[in-house]
Amino acid sequence: MSIWRVILSVLFPPLAVFDKGCGSVLIVLILTLLGWVPGVIAALIILNNPKS
Repeated sequence: MSIWRVILSVLFPPLAVFDKGCGSVLIVLILTLLGWVPGVIAALIILNNPKS
């Protein structure tokens, strides 16, 4: 996970997980709309996942 991805996930979480698939983007987008902090946390978890 690069520093640019971390910065992007803090500023706009759905854009940071754009290459992880449509489901990840949709989940992070919904969580970001519900509250900024849940979106950031979800984006960081998805980016830190070594399987994808």
